[in-house]
Amino acid sequence: MDDVRAFINASEAFFDAVASVAWAPLVVAILLHVTRLGLRVRAWQNILRAALPASRVPYGIVFGSYVAGVGVNSILPARGGDVVKVYIAKHRLAEASYPALASTLVVETLFDFVVASVLFIYALSLGLLPGVPDLPHGLAFDWSFVVRHPRLALFLACVLLGLVIAGIAWASRRVTEFREKLVHGFAILRDTRAYFTEVVSWQAASWLARALGIFFFLQAFHIEAGVQTVIAVLVVQGISTVLPFTPGGAGTQQAVLVFALRGTATASAVLAFSVGMQLVTVAVNVVLGFSAIAIMLRTVHVRRQLFAARKDVATAESTAPPSR
Repeated sequence: MDDVRAFINASEAFFDAVASVAWAPLVVAILLHVTRLGLRVRAWQNILRAALPASRVPYGIVFGSYVAGVGVNSILPARGGDVVKVYIAKHRLAEASYPALASTLVVETLFDFVVASVLFIYALSLGLLPGVPDLPHGLAFDWSFVVRHPRLALFLACVLLGLVIAGIAWASRRVTEFREKLVHGFAILRDTRAYFTEVVSWQAASWLARALGIFFFLQAFHIEAGVQTVIAVLVVQGISTVLPFTPGGAGTQQAVLVFALRGTATASAVLAFSVGMQLVTVAVNVVLGFSAIAIMLRTVHVRRQLFAARKDVATAESTAPPSR
């Protein structure tokens, strides 16, 4: 309930400040957000092309699959949108398989992990994030639970990691084709030049668009938009999605940003900015995502599609030939 209460309080602060929003920078920020999604789609398209060399991989299909997943992730916790993303791509791309598509999503996050780690370390060095003693008092359930119960959190993380490893090992023994299909998703990593020119370049551009978008969101809510402020927001957005117990990290982002921007603006102004940016981006993601779902699947019943995707995966596994 702490997450919900924090988000409601922040929402009230946002609506109190909405009359003073600068609309021109807000529109630019929205356009940059959409541009960022388009750039990330191009990177995923190139990963898919390397994984499925015998198939056509149209940009429109990849864009629809990607934004559908982003839209669902904006309103559902635990990254359920990734299931929808893979499900749509599987049924729209010839010769695609769930293992190959899942591994392409792993490849898509490699550069992001490096950039996010560097930014996180930089933010810690500047004191932009709360230290461990301050975490339980300033964060919502997502992170305060982990800090207050580090041993239990570590145990649960190890159990989760063990289950993932066991699942991969089980699938590898049960289905001969699984490993081959899984490796297909990593095909672009075999060509270092192709990976940097066709994936990293687009993702670097998407990070730039993201940073510029945050700059204009800050401008829209009349908060000083310096380099350190933009980096702080980038880092907070990243860590709020590590434990996605709430859609879009609602609650966590607001709590950490109040600390990170404590010397830049008042708490109410930071809350207004944080919720404003989150509400706007969620609205854009939902409109794009559900429009894509409606066009590509001819329905907007997300839960039904999640169940259909899980059933489809189970059917594919049960009909696959056993390993010899």
